[in-house]
Amino acid sequence: MTSSPQSLHRVNYAAPRSFGTLLKANLKETLFPDDPFHEIKNEPISRRFLKGAQYFVPIFEWLPKYNFKLLKYDLLAGITIASLAIPQGISYAKLANIPPIIGLYSSFVPPLIYAVFGSSKHLAVGTVAACSLLIAAIIEGKVNASDNMPLYLSLVFTATLFSGLVQTALGLLRLGILVDFLSHSTITGFMGGTAIIICLQQLKGMLGLKHFTTHTDVVSVLRAIFHNRKEWKWESAVVGIIFLTFLQFTRFVKNKKPKLFWVSAIAPMVTVIVGCLFAYFAHAEKHGIQIVGHLSKGINPSSIHLLNFDPKYISAPIKAGVIAAMISLAEGIAIGRSFAIIRNEQIDGNKEMIAIGLMNIFGSFTSCYLTTGPFSKTAVNFNAGCKTAMSNVVMSICMMLTLLFLAPLFSYTPLVSLSAIIMSAMLGLIDYDKAYHLFKTDKFDFCICMAAFFGVSFISMDIGLMLSVGLALIRALLYIARPATCKLGLISETGLYRDVEQYPDANGIAGFLILKLGSPIYFANCNYVRERILRWIRDERSHTISKGNEIEFLLLELGGITSIDITGVETLLEIRRCVQAKGIKMILVNPRLGVLEKLMVTESIDTITKESVFLTIEDAIDACRFSLKCSDHIKTENLAIV
Repeated sequence: MTSSPQSLHRVNYAAPRSFGTLLKANLKETLFPDDPFHEIKNEPISRRFLKGAQYFVPIFEWLPKYNFKLLKYDLLAGITIASLAIPQGISYAKLANIPPIIGLYSSFVPPLIYAVFGSSKHLAVGTVAACSLLIAAIIEGKVNASDNMPLYLSLVFTATLFSGLVQTALGLLRLGILVDFLSHSTITGFMGGTAIIICLQQLKGMLGLKHFTTHTDVVSVLRAIFHNRKEWKWESAVVGIIFLTFLQFTRFVKNKKPKLFWVSAIAPMVTVIVGCLFAYFAHAEKHGIQIVGHLSKGINPSSIHLLNFDPKYISAPIKAGVIAAMISLAEGIAIGRSFAIIRNEQIDGNKEMIAIGLMNIFGSFTSCYLTTGPFSKTAVNFNAGCKTAMSNVVMSICMMLTLLFLAPLFSYTPLVSLSAIIMSAMLGLIDYDKAYHLFKTDKFDFCICMAAFFGVSFISMDIGLMLSVGLALIRALLYIARPATCKLGLISETGLYRDVEQYPDANGIAGFLILKLGSPIYFANCNYVRERILRWIRDERSHTISKGNEIEFLLLELGGITSIDITGVETLLEIRRCVQAKGIKMILVNPRLGVLEKLMVTESIDTITKESVFLTIEDAIDACRFSLKCSDHIKTENLAIV
């Protein structure tokens, strides 16, 4: 084989980087892909300290620039979301089977913590239905709320603490990648399934039932509803349908005229107020319509002494805390990013994890249960024109005033009105359009979505979630274990080598088989890569021999291979031996730095030889074509094509 060095680009065979250098680079890319401190590398120490404080505690960045003009917007937004927080707090606390006042407490302390540490301008903090139901479903597996409320409540606070610790740890270790395993398909299916079972569970309040099931699957809920049909109260059902119709009408108005978003935003508060007045003047309890009952005045009492680490019960709050932590993080971060994108802004996912984690840790100490950034409240906050996280502070102050002076007034709230509020909110979480879009565009993603939907609906929330995540992981493993390969051909008009399947006009080069490998080569996919390459050779030989041509050179374009392990290196050597036995020489083209370093440190480059490694396909063909055993006619064709 001859070559003309002047016409070839040289491959860089610099000495491989040390293990320490590689480890540092890999950790930096894994944990700090955004390079957060690049702006202050050359700044004075005092400036670095200030910027560091602003990075870790975002309020130090926006509060000094805060002014009255911004406050006007945040004040309106804060009051608006506070009006939504009161009915939602009571409703979702009921969903979690805890005293309603805990739901109000949960909208006082956590928003203050988030305002200090959160990076999103639009996220509004509050309780969410899915996590409320999830915590209740898991903890009631150990303790029944109606049998031992103090113990049940202590385990809820403990689960909130574990959620906060997990979320904070993930943020500090910058492991936000773990939340990415909850794909959009999984979240869509999970939220849809959760919405179905929550709506069915609210039939207890709508029908005025006193006895119900602790299970969350559709079959158990329906069985409980019809088993206790003698307890159905038509008065409760009529009132519930009226409230639900009103709430759905306000949602219809908002969708038709987005500028009237406030109509839907204040609808839950109007429902609660009207329900309280109706219950008070109509003596609703005498007609079988249950009310919330006593709500005491006063802000959050300490709950540190209530945290329960008894080995007999600890498994339930740990399980509930970890699962709820991941779901609430996925929901909160996704929602925060969605609204930030609308304004061409960015939020830091790791800082969001720390903020959400800290507010749950502090919340568990102050009689709050799990909080995150619910979609409904955040959407209202955004549409109300919030400018900074100060809207959460305003909401918190409104909640403090409510707890100090107005809480007893809500004791007359009919449970049926809360059920209507929850059902109305849940109906908006069933994303039919997204599920149909998945079905039309990606059947596997649709299966992942349906696994979560049916698993949550008919088995349990945690099993449904694990089924969906498991399918998503199987799909990811399939991508790793079966990497894409393609044959390249020359598009003569452009001089570019492209996939012949994608570009039918691309022509193969006589005597050459050019293959592009498109993913890292690891132990998991080595056998497949070897077998696929040998199959390419077999198919190509059967095709070219009929034309009187022979494959003499196998060119492997490695630009898409970012890394390779020892098993992968051995596979390359094995492929080389196999093709040599067939009279074919293996050539490597454009190996990436990590791949070339691994070939050098294992001394495999000496076996392959540096003369068989080229920077471009053109260089490889130029160097190899004069040693082809083909006829002069074929050589002339090659020269014409190249």
